[in-house]
Amino acid sequence: MKKIFIIIGREFLSRVKKKSFIITTLLVPLFMAALMVIPFYIQGIEDTEQKIIMVIDNSGLAEQALESAGDLTFIFTPTASIDSLRQNFKKEGLYAVLVIGETANNAPVSLTMYSFTQPGLSVQTSIERSLKRVIETEKLKAYDIEGLDAIMADIKTDLSMKTFIWDESGKEKASSSILLMGISYILTFIIYFFIFMFGMLVMRGVIEEKANRIVEVIISSVKPFQLMLGKIIGVASVGLLQFVIWIVLTIGMVIAVQNFIGGDDAANVMVQNAATPEAMQGFAKATAASDIFSLIGNINFLPIIISFLFFFLFGYLLYASLFAAIGSAVENEADTQQLTLPVTIPLIIGLFIMMHTFQYPNSSLSFWASIIPFTSPMVMMARIPFGVPLWEILLSLSLLFITFLAIVWFAGKIYRVGILMYGKKPGLKEMWKWLRYKN
Repeated sequence: MKKIFIIIGREFLSRVKKKSFIITTLLVPLFMAALMVIPFYIQGIEDTEQKIIMVIDNSGLAEQALESAGDLTFIFTPTASIDSLRQNFKKEGLYAVLVIGETANNAPVSLTMYSFTQPGLSVQTSIERSLKRVIETEKLKAYDIEGLDAIMADIKTDLSMKTFIWDESGKEKASSSILLMGISYILTFIIYFFIFMFGMLVMRGVIEEKANRIVEVIISSVKPFQLMLGKIIGVASVGLLQFVIWIVLTIGMVIAVQNFIGGDDAANVMVQNAATPEAMQGFAKATAASDIFSLIGNINFLPIIISFLFFFLFGYLLYASLFAAIGSAVENEADTQQLTLPVTIPLIIGLFIMMHTFQYPNSSLSFWASIIPFTSPMVMMARIPFGVPLWEILLSLSLLFITFLAIVWFAGKIYRVGILMYGKKPGLKEMWKWLRYKN
């Protein structure tokens, strides 16, 4: 054990002292804070460039539907031809030409826009929305219903849903699927990012030592398995230290951002960044901005954090062992592509299933993917914030731990042969033979 701790210390200190570690550790929290602050200011930036749109109206509805306002100016001409407008397009300073077809049953046949550049989506959406509103009004008028405006105002209804969770004692706590989805996404992505990034660091470290023949000196004092385990745990300790620093700095910056732009605005920006526009629209109706931090306070983070640490640790150790075995089997990073593909595929599949899990956290696919060790670190963390029975978490962790021990044993057998293997590019078949070597 003493030799393993020496290797762990060497791996830890050699990486912590690097400038790249210090720079990355400081820049990532700044980047996270920027993701919260920048959208707040971007939302307030509007395009002030005037856009002149020539409208050829064959429906008779355009003038009451399209009003010049802000950066949009509409000029109506029922007689101009497309060809003449195209020839004088730049001379007239036009942004686009809009052609509205003749009406059939109070609806225009077509909407066509011409321009020398692709019109912005906001312009198209604004025109479509304005025309749709007038056309719907004209259609309703055709029914000649008395008191139609009052009826329409009366039947207009906005629905919003608030959700509450009962605990074992019967108490209820307000909850939000959007917030839980945001937490799940962040934790799952962190696990994927760290497993992939630090697993590759382990592989590159093994390749570098093997290429420089440093490993020949090292294994004269320690067993190959001790070297592999020490390298894996050493890199993991670097990752955990970096993660803790990121958490502390990010929390501090979030508090600073909240104080800088105001609690309600900060809450809005954070939630908007974690949700789709459709989901955010419903969430905004159901929840006042001032209640968002209250909802966060209702979440029981203790089991989430504990589960995250275990799945993060065992998931990393499992994949890092595989990456270490791959690094020992090759002499340069270019030879790792065909060997890393079978390792990275389960990680990518786990990300795809994670998106499914947000919608259906208790489906059969979500359940089995959260139990299978190669995808469980990500999929189970996507499920836990939504509530998972304890026995499922324990079963998933147990299988992950047992698989980790098995993978370490298999990886160690490959590592002890491959670490001193030079001049040969092994394939999966050759590595399978290494597993069966007794000595």
